[in-house]
Amino acid sequence: MPRAATTADIFNAIAESRRRDILVFLTPHERPVTDIVDALGLGQPSVSKHLKVLREVGLVDVRREGRQMFYRTNAAAIRPLHEWTQRFERFWRSQLLRIKQEAEGGQS
Repeated sequence: MPRAATTADIFNAIAESRRRDILVFLTPHERPVTDIVDALGLGQPSVSKHLKVLREVGLVDVRREGRQMFYRTNAAAIRPLHEWTQRFERFWRSQLLRIKQEAEGGQS
């Protein structure tokens, strides 16, 4: 089965670890491309390609100021990721609680 394009949805877009790094870096506030390049130690062409993918799926927004482009995360677009991962968080929380109860019950 062929793999879906990275721009098909947000889950495919964040499959690449460098894109996740970029999203984390942009979380506090918007940044120019040069800040992303410097902070993450990636080449400018690589960062631009990753930002293009993130922009196409709506995970980042861009604002132009003169010749400089500023990127920021789009919190509304990240919500589906958050909601999806919460399902697993609830699962692991219940699993850990069960393990704890079994361990404490076995210590009597």
